[in-house]
Amino acid sequence: MTTATKTKAKAAPAPKAKAKGHVPMQPMTRGVHHLALNTDDMKKTIDFYVDVLGMPLVHALKVPAGLGTGPLNRGNPPYENLRHYFFDMGNDSLLAFFEIPKGKEPEGNRNAIAAMQHVSFAITEARFEAIREKLEGLGIEYLGPMEVLPGVFSMYFFDPNNIRLELSCQPADGAAPKVVRGCTQNAEAMRKELLTLTDDRVWIEQRVAELGE
Repeated sequence: MTTATKTKAKAAPAPKAKAKGHVPMQPMTRGVHHLALNTDDMKKTIDFYVDVLGMPLVHALKVPAGLGTGPLNRGNPPYENLRHYFFDMGNDSLLAFFEIPKGKEPEGNRNAIAAMQHVSFAITEARFEAIREKLEGLGIEYLGPMEVLPGVFSMYFFDPNNIRLELSCQPADGAAPKVVRGCTQNAEAMRKELLTLTDDRVWIEQRVAELGE
């Protein structure tokens, strides 16, 4: 009885905040500047991302001396004279690759903690179909298309480096996919899931309020 009373008291502030008209939380970041991945074959990587996925190569460089094994390393792969190339992946964002010397590093486990399980690229329906035709023409296996969220259709495949990729399109949005809108839950659905994560109802209501409903 006492516990139930305390729980109600903790949860009470949330409805008051919503009644005042909570403003949705705005992200501090603008989006992805660049996503940096690794390869041991830059030429093959260029051919795939440019010719198959249609991402132009926009910058090709070698990492300056001293940033690999030297004291100025800022988290780069620990090798000197590495290639570091950048591709335009659309919407003012870049995809980058370091070329690791062959045989120096093992292939990563995408299901490991802190690893990248896969990356999904937003795409229009027309370009989704165009790339699907290219994959079929090259004999590259893919999974899908399938509806992964309401109105969001995806297919999955691997690049030459065995990196798992996803293409996601929202046909109803036409040429301007509304990615965040297509993924945003309502408050009831988010609350239901967060209750499986924690019994801290104050924290849950704070997170739900940030939706701004």
